[in-house]
Amino acid sequence: MSRRSDDRRVALVTGANRGIGLAVCRQLAERGVVVLLGARDAAAGDAAARTLQADGLEVRPIVIDTDHRETFDAAREAIEREFGKLDILVNNIGIGCDWAYTAANVPMPLLRNTFEINFFSVVELTQRLLPLVRKSPAGRIVNQSSAIGSLAGHATPESWAMGDRPLAYSASKTALNAFTVHLACALRDTPIKVNAAHPGIVKTDPNPNGLITPEEGARTSVALALLPDDGPTGGFFHLGEAVPW
Repeated sequence: MSRRSDDRRVALVTGANRGIGLAVCRQLAERGVVVLLGARDAAAGDAAARTLQADGLEVRPIVIDTDHRETFDAAREAIEREFGKLDILVNNIGIGCDWAYTAANVPMPLLRNTFEINFFSVVELTQRLLPLVRKSPAGRIVNQSSAIGSLAGHATPESWAMGDRPLAYSASKTALNAFTVHLACALRDTPIKVNAAHPGIVKTDPNPNGLITPEEGARTSVALALLPDDGPTGGFFHLGEAVPW
């Protein structure tokens, strides 16, 4: 497969065959970005990509499976071969929270598995793809976080996050926020911008009681993915407003 000669931005969105990730793919593609739709299951990714292709959008499926880290290298090699760079990485992949378990009773397998998917896999994939992001004239990395990972929110008595908190999910997002800050610092002398996004309380399959649609929830990540050169880095945002760490 030959490398493309045009200058359009290329984005990889992980965990994107449904929900917020799929909405991010659509909104980026509608803005002229060539989108690689990451999914752990090839058939699910193909089906999701076809729904967007039917609307004339340039979206292609790519396998990103946290249970098979070799897919990370395969994706890197495919992107390098065809595009030679990666302009946007949206780390949307993640496992949902289980409100049945707090810090007092969370099973260790659940805690470890949640961190494996929500934190360790994100760090590893980002590191493997970073050489391609460095080749972009204006690389953007967006980590899909959550306000429930805000320590300041948990420490505020009137916060909605007070009460019995799902430690596994919350702590994994707190760790992801830390990665965001540290990576932004490590890349401070480059054009790359690294930020965390809180999508809002989105109605998805894992959260049927959500308050907003995936399309609404995607807006923060899309805005951060398309930041101008003078945009922020190392921040945590929801619809342009800073979220406390």
